Amino acid sequence: MTRRTAIHLAAASGLSMQAAPYEPAAANRKAREWFQDAKFGLFVHWGVYSVLGKGEWVMNNDKMTAADYQTLPARFNPVKFNAAEWVATAKNAGQKYITITSKHHDGFAMWGTKQSKWNIVDTTPYAKDPLKMLAEECRNQGVKLFFYHSHLDWTHPDYFPRGRTGLASGRAENGDFNRYLDFMDAQLTELLTNYGEIGGIWFDGIWDRKDAEWRLRQTYDLIHRLQPHALIGNNHHLAPFEGEDFQMFEKDLPGQNTAGFSEGVSVGKLPLETCDTIGVAWGYNPNEKKLKSTKQLLHTLIRAAGMNANFLLNVGPKPDGTIQDEFAARLKEMGAWLGKYGESVYGTRGGPIGPRPWGVTTAKANKVYVHVMDWPDRALVIPPLGKKTGAARVLGGGPVAVKSVENGLLLQLPETGRDEFDTVIELTV
Repeated sequence: MTRRTAIHLAAASGLSMQAAPYEPAAANRKAREWFQDAKFGLFVHWGVYSVLGKGEWVMNNDKMTAADYQTLPARFNPVKFNAAEWVATAKNAGQKYITITSKHHDGFAMWGTKQSKWNIVDTTPYAKDPLKMLAEECRNQGVKLFFYHSHLDWTHPDYFPRGRTGLASGRAENGDFNRYLDFMDAQLTELLTNYGEIGGIWFDGIWDRKDAEWRLRQTYDLIHRLQPHALIGNNHHLAPFEGEDFQMFEKDLPGQNTAGFSEGVSVGKLPLETCDTIGVAWGYNPNEKKLKSTKQLLHTLIRAAGMNANFLLNVGPKPDGTIQDEFAARLKEMGAWLGKYGESVYGTRGGPIGPRPWGVTTAKANKVYVHVMDWPDRALVIPPLGKKTGAARVLGGGPVAVKSVENGLLLQLPETGRDEFDTVIELTV
């Protein structure tokens, strides 16, 4: 890293060269362990944009003015929203946490914030706080709740100078960016003090103004002061900043850059998470036809686990508050597979053998799980594990013959007992 790059990153994170290193609290370190064990979460992109059914970026993509966009809340009345059903859907899918948009780039608050009338309670006929209901139901059913919170804001008058998105909003070309950041911290304070214990904050949007002074460390310290255990992640597409607790990768497995968001970003030492959609858009779009299959989604989850990462899988609920049937069906099928083979995913870490064309490995205690997703043939040679190998079996099935060979171990894969998504071989070492 050059000195210029270091200064740029320090400025973006609000760090001075004399800032004390971030030292996670004991509760935070414990939460990180829980997070790594959890492996699978539900991402929810839901907001006033859902009434247009064109995804969460509709204000920017359709070049809507803020005035036109502010007519949407009158049409947003999610009377079928049922927090208990949402949480039960996540649990039945095998998901251990939910991350929901408290505020997306349109600035619309999905809770009854006192900082602005631009929120679901004050501007919609629904006039209720879904985040309050969801927080209570998550506690009832033992699921952790995280809040997605956008740094950028297409409607707030003090988000100035403008970034590279939301430029058709028609806002006055002035504003006080520090006052905007104060507003953001005040909203975060509400979320961290009025909704019980939360899992953490999932930030997004500083890529809109990479050179701005975002005061990240000040905001991060506020969060950790209010809830020391809360985990902070930031989808800035850069190496983690001081004060962050996990590193995320958008629409990519760690270290990959097929989506173009992670160029030059290496995998760090923090807990990892990858997020992706079932379709293309994150928000509701009923016109999408190319949906990922259950097999594709399970393979992403399993490959993420093999790379020591969580998988945060997104749904974009309808404006009435329900989840699309196609999405719910996939979640149910994933939950059924995890009900049989979850021990090879939950509580594991990346295994001793890195990703291969045929699959990945995960590990826990004295077990190594070989996930064979693409069968080469009945015999599979895997690299040596570095430890003596004992019993081997198909998880949920019979024994597997294991033989030491020159380049590792030869597994005699069974004729029967193969799983349509991923056949798991459990090795005791």
